[in-house]
Amino acid sequence: MAEIALSPVLESSTALMRAGRWSTATTLLQAVTPATPAERLAVAAALAEVAVDQDFAQQTTNADHAIAVLEEALAESPDAIIGWDLDFLRLRKDYGTALLAGGDELQPGADDGGSDEDLAKRADAEALGKRVERLRDLAPDDARAGHAAFYAGVIADNLRELPADAFAAYTSALELGERSGDDLLVSLALRHLGDHAHTAGDLPLARTQWERSTELRQKVGHLLGALAQLTLLAVLAKDEGNPTASVAIATEVSRWSRQAALPWLEAQTAGLMNETVG
Repeated sequence: MAEIALSPVLESSTALMRAGRWSTATTLLQAVTPATPAERLAVAAALAEVAVDQDFAQQTTNADHAIAVLEEALAESPDAIIGWDLDFLRLRKDYGTALLAGGDELQPGADDGGSDEDLAKRADAEALGKRVERLRDLAPDDARAGHAAFYAGVIADNLRELPADAFAAYTSALELGERSGDDLLVSLALRHLGDHAHTAGDLPLARTQWERSTELRQKVGHLLGALAQLTLLAVLAKDEGNPTASVAIATEVSRWSRQAALPWLEAQTAGLMNETVG
């Protein structure tokens, strides 16, 4: 059987993951027979990233096993950078779980203190905030520090209701993304900075940031990210008084989402598609 270098396989798995082909990426990586412990570690890290990404996008439950395999490989072949990546994947997984559980409904500072469930969610959110700050401080390079800064932002925004902290984190993520040349990181930061501009009523700035984010996601082949951005542009078109454009964009996103098995994104566009065009 033909042998190929591992590096192109890892690059291909990343491209497949970004294209929303998580199962194909997993199959490709599982077909690899690592020749060394270092190769086993690299494959395990790639499989764990695909699993965490798919769990968030499609609400699957693949990450725990993949992370356990990565832990075993890391114990066999210690590596400080992949160790950081493992901790970051754990954080991403836990953030997705908290978000899906309704963490964005927490209300810190409520007079009644909240229910026991709310208090537990709040404590979990604060713990996530501390974990991501530690990851940010220990990041081995600007790109990783930027991704940690981005997650500090979404945790502050969506789980802790701290918009000022979130805005500062996104701004830092943008600077680090630009410095490191990480187009995906820049797109993530611009998406959420645009959301803050939209909330503040600055529609021109929101459009500038959201359009640039969309372009960058298209550039790196990130299907889910591009569709999510187009959904925001559909919302923006409606707010700008152009319901025809809003419905047209939402309809195309819905078609793509249905074929890519992204039901939550399909549901997000349903309301926009039902808007009356007059």
